[in-house]
Amino acid sequence: MSGRTIPVNSMPDKTFIVDKGSELSFAQVNRLASMTAGLIQDHSQLQPGDKVGILMPNCLPFVLTLLALMRLRVIVVPLNTRLTVGELQWQIDKTRCKLVICTPDTRDKAAQCAKKFLLHPPESRLNQPSAFDDYGTMNLADDIAIIHTSGTSGRPKATRLSYSNIYHSALASAQTLGALPKDRWLCVLPLYHVGGLSIILRSLIYGTAVELLPAFDVNNVNRVLSEHPISIVSLVPTMLQRLLDAKQRDWNPRLRLVLLGGEAARPSLIERCLAENIPVAASYGLSEASSQVATALPHELCVKPGTVGKPLPFTQVVIADDNGRMLAADAPGEVLVKGATVMRGYHGDAAATDQALRDGWLHTGDIGYLDTDGDLFIMQRRSDLIISGGENIYPAEVEAALRLHPALDDALVFDLPDEQWGQRVAALVQLKTDKTIDAKELIEFAQQHLARYKVPREFAFAVLPRSASGKVLRSAARQAFHDASARR
Repeated sequence: MSGRTIPVNSMPDKTFIVDKGSELSFAQVNRLASMTAGLIQDHSQLQPGDKVGILMPNCLPFVLTLLALMRLRVIVVPLNTRLTVGELQWQIDKTRCKLVICTPDTRDKAAQCAKKFLLHPPESRLNQPSAFDDYGTMNLADDIAIIHTSGTSGRPKATRLSYSNIYHSALASAQTLGALPKDRWLCVLPLYHVGGLSIILRSLIYGTAVELLPAFDVNNVNRVLSEHPISIVSLVPTMLQRLLDAKQRDWNPRLRLVLLGGEAARPSLIERCLAENIPVAASYGLSEASSQVATALPHELCVKPGTVGKPLPFTQVVIADDNGRMLAADAPGEVLVKGATVMRGYHGDAAATDQALRDGWLHTGDIGYLDTDGDLFIMQRRSDLIISGGENIYPAEVEAALRLHPALDDALVFDLPDEQWGQRVAALVQLKTDKTIDAKELIEFAQQHLARYKVPREFAFAVLPRSASGKVLRSAARQAFHDASARR
């Protein structure tokens, strides 16, 4: 497309990573990654195809470890730093990680959940010759990473992504969003999510810069967007809403795109951005498709509020009924995706892979429709999924944790609307006969088994609504919850 090019990085002195105010060039990052690879290999003697976890917040050591493991032809397993030790241990064991690499602030967790861990060396140690100075060879057919994503079974699924998946996703994104030589992408999304990880890998391919922030802090992000030459930032709608509410200064004039993903943006948020001349783009994506599937650019949102746009290059999207038959325009059904960015499958879960990948199509479980112009509209993300502040939470996982409490007979988890976070987690729980418990105790119990963002904030106590066959009626849970709450 005219004006949308992928620059070839022929200037090793260009800035690649900006971290804590320091700018590192591609050559500097390359050298540090090479030495990191040498230290890792001296410690663990890894073989190509081995799996290694990265348990770190957003920081330069994460990037260096990622690039070092790629150089060693090792499969990267980014780990969510917010998970409990038990949740992390399950993922590490499931993927058979031979090693977990951490930073000082995650060392305690790594020591508890991994059989073997390595503290990333301080930069002062990265000053010795390395046998990994050469770029080496990378096969597009090889796996690059295993990204964990929630599943309806309540256990996370391990999504296998290849170098080819990431490469084609980067090309498609560049053709859609543009990739300019002086672009600087602000990364506030966690690098253990595909949305954050893809920013690093795409910029590596484009030859453009990434500014890393360790976490999302409203005032700091607003300051960076105002004072630094950021041209693109990826956010979830909750982040953008909070930034706009707290914004006191205009953002820098080089900002050409705010890419929204992770959850559906409320129409009022899009309208506000358009009114304030904020260049917002709405996207639909998922880990199983290496991030972006479809994107609506700012001028497209002006014409069709609510759309997530057309599929990206290399990607096909169709809408199907429950029997897999393709539906006509404007008819709602399941969103199916096909193309070079679609995952290999789920590691260690052939049944889930067979369910998701059928006849060449990825069955997303999401409900939407294509209009007569081929623009995609998402009506509902996975039916039971709760998205709070951009984090995916599946009720089945939370319910399983709550049922471990000896006073509970059963639990049903669902979402309630939340102005700040988009959705919040609530639970309707049924006590065993002659048992009593309060919400505070349940919250403390749940925090022992779940990451804090998954723990219900509100509880109500009642007999769960069920059908004549005994199946829990999730559709009736909200009314039962409100009825029980009103009786307190």
